[in-house]
Amino acid sequence: MLQKTTPIHSKKIRDAARNQPCTLQIVGVCNGDWSTTVLAHLPDESHGIARKSDDLSACFACDSCHSVIDGRMKWPPMELEHKDWYFRRAQIRTWRVLFELAIFSIKGAA
Repeated sequence: MLQKTTPIHSKKIRDAARNQPCTLQIVGVCNGDWSTTVLAHLPDESHGIARKSDDLSACFACDSCHSVIDGRMKWPPMELEHKDWYFRRAQIRTWRVLFELAIFSIKGAA
């Protein structure tokens, strides 16, 4: 069992989402309007009652994709079975952008 950790929140990460391309890009949902992009939190073990996931467990999402992951809109039937793949892909895409913006750093990375 993992220890309970202090939440990881970063204004720089949240601010970096502004006007970025949506990294979720759910087929049949994504609106392509990057002016609506925000940092959207993905489900993981760091979230709970009245607590969002850490900012590390998040992605850049347009308003439409964000509505789907937050349950305000339904997943397209053909994409629901790929939900976990979308989450992982979006999280890695987001981490890459944050690395390129020097918000994330990785020791030893070129």
